[in-house]
Amino acid sequence: MDFSLSQDQTMIKKMTRDFAVKELEPIAAKTDEEARFPAESIKKMAELGLLGLGLPEKYGGSGGAIELCLVTEELSRVCASTGAILLASTGLTGNPLATFGSEEQRQRFVTPIATGQKLAAFALTESGAGSDPAALLTTASRKENGYVLNGTKIFITNGAEAEIILVFATIDPALKHKGITAFVVEKGMKGFSVGKLEHKMGIRGSSCAELVFEDCLVPEANRLGKEGEGFKIALNAIDASRVVVAAQAVGIAQGAFERALRYAKERQQFGQPIANFQAIQWMLSDMATQIEAARLLTYRAAYLQDKGQPFIKEASMAKVFAAEAAMFVTNKGIQIFGGYGYVKEYPMERYLRDAKITEIYEGTSEMQRMTIARQILKETA
Repeated sequence: MDFSLSQDQTMIKKMTRDFAVKELEPIAAKTDEEARFPAESIKKMAELGLLGLGLPEKYGGSGGAIELCLVTEELSRVCASTGAILLASTGLTGNPLATFGSEEQRQRFVTPIATGQKLAAFALTESGAGSDPAALLTTASRKENGYVLNGTKIFITNGAEAEIILVFATIDPALKHKGITAFVVEKGMKGFSVGKLEHKMGIRGSSCAELVFEDCLVPEANRLGKEGEGFKIALNAIDASRVVVAAQAVGIAQGAFERALRYAKERQQFGQPIANFQAIQWMLSDMATQIEAARLLTYRAAYLQDKGQPFIKEASMAKVFAAEAAMFVTNKGIQIFGGYGYVKEYPMERYLRDAKITEIYEGTSEMQRMTIARQILKETA
């Protein structure tokens, strides 16, 4: 059993950390405060080849799930918004397009995503279809040589900037999950528009948009898979992306921990650094342990994914544990900072706000526990 990273993995981890410190850290607070999409940073990430991680080399990608997790962790350690942009475009959208797309679709869609020419978004969630995607109401009516989409999607990460959107609609609501079909909608298509942008608690540098489809004509060539295969495609994509969300949570926790540790060594009370007090030491000890456990769960799930082995249970375990670890660590980090942790001049409150979303998107912590239980019961049946 080898827990070490390969030479290439170590190199990409270091390269990403150097990039994050140099390019993201100086603007992270302003990105959050102004809810500003970091367009220039994303462009530089594309030049470094970071937007193709986990996608096939044939289409401009490189590496696998482990590399995508390493990079997401390092980005999120400094700016969770940038980590969210990457995981939504590459992990959540690029992955299913590469897995289920035809050769022509891979050339048209995966290559520009992997090379950073175009950003992508995954449009599944609706007001009445969150944890229950089979309840979605966006419809796809068959027309000659294509489909007409009608409906509204909400909470779509990268929705305002994406040029490639993987949209899920039903060909017949009565069929429930068996009617769900996947389509690629491209920016500029008639009948497609971006609605309101949400003002979020955290990851404010990544857009969270409403997408509106009003008699949006999508050619048959843009259907991903067969009619009725959309539900399978969506679940496959979400299972894989949960591992990346876990990595994002680990990165957020690591960034918060490092800042809390540094502050504890510098802050003087009663004539000595507060790091000398047992109460602070126990907090730091628990924080470090939670992070390490979350990281190991995450890397194991990514390892299984790369090996083509079953990883659904492990992905859910990694996500629920890492998300709750991130909340624990950022909360304790604020406690160590005391009053300074509660004000925006210091980054701890941003880390806490960013951490919360990891307990919600790509399946809430409650849904992860249901998935884990189902897998355990299936294994012991």
